[in-house]
Amino acid sequence: MGKTVLLSDIHLGSSGDIDLLRRPEFREVLWAALEEVDEVVLLGDIVELRDTPLSTAIDAARPFFDELGAVIGDARIVVIPGNHDHHFLDEWLERRRMDDAGRLGLEQRIPADSGPLAELARGLGRAQVELAYPGLWLRPGVYATHGHYLDRHLTVPSFERLAVAAVERVLGGPREATVDKPGEQGDPGSATPDDYERVQAPLYAFLFTLAQSGSLGERLGGANPSARVWQAVGGGYGRAARIRGRLLGTVALPGAVGVANRLGLGPVKSDLSPGAISRAGLVAIGGVVRRLGIEADHVIFGHTHRRGPMRSELGWRLEDGTRLWNTGSWIHTPWLLGRTAADSPYWPGTIIVLEDDRDPRALNLLEDRDRDGLRGGR
Repeated sequence: MGKTVLLSDIHLGSSGDIDLLRRPEFREVLWAALEEVDEVVLLGDIVELRDTPLSTAIDAARPFFDELGAVIGDARIVVIPGNHDHHFLDEWLERRRMDDAGRLGLEQRIPADSGPLAELARGLGRAQVELAYPGLWLRPGVYATHGHYLDRHLTVPSFERLAVAAVERVLGGPREATVDKPGEQGDPGSATPDDYERVQAPLYAFLFTLAQSGSLGERLGGANPSARVWQAVGGGYGRAARIRGRLLGTVALPGAVGVANRLGLGPVKSDLSPGAISRAGLVAIGGVVRRLGIEADHVIFGHTHRRGPMRSELGWRLEDGTRLWNTGSWIHTPWLLGRTAADSPYWPGTIIVLEDDRDPRALNLLEDRDRDGLRGGR
């Protein structure tokens, strides 16, 4: 079966200079890990298409793709779009609607022969590149998806979570319930990828369109609009800690959460401790796995930027035994970092490696860096 390497949430082209793989010294670390690879899976949010106009983002991403092609030779590259690069799918989705192609399944393979990804693929040399959506079966029993569908079930009041709920209210139809614990029952039933696309894709299209008129990232707070929440609650240093203290007071945040719930945008909760945020993400992706009927031994996802399971964790398992793996991110968010990689779930630089029929394994390629080393020449 060969060797497959997965990474996600690179956000090439982000405003604020947070995308580490735009810098040659970090690309070199990744290239060394891709020696003798048979397949590279770029698991979503690879190019940041919600900060700046499309041409600017593509130009920023081009060096990464050109060098990737030179490193891996004739190996395969599969791009699985996420919420920030969902625009890669627009032409294909439009053709499906015109052809009345029926429902989306768990895996569609799509030629990268047109659109922005085709433009980037020109620099890949002999490498074979294609799209897959909403996920990809890597091996029997191993499924990978970006993970953005989990926003529909999240109890953290992030921008994306509340915006998806607002779209759902506007469109009407039955609401999706959330659950509080991984083992909890009470799911409303099965769902299809089309059910998620119906309420989430309009938001992605809207944010992409806004970005074409200028720097949306500067107005909404960086590569990920949700980062304003993470910045406020995730850090323990300096200004971030002071913001967190204010937000977690007894008035502002609980009041805002109460309003969101009364407006029907929840249920969301005011507990934004790091542990609560991590648990909420795992519960939400578990809800996606159950609703979509993903029968797998291992599910690999990204989106939350929370890598794991870390060495100090026993493993992430759903009630049916499915093991969860998260590819973390490759962006520099100092307000989320602990003192070292060992105590920071949000330390950038994670890849997931699959070799032959062995279980996935997570590696952090930047764990030898300190906080100043990630900052570099900033």
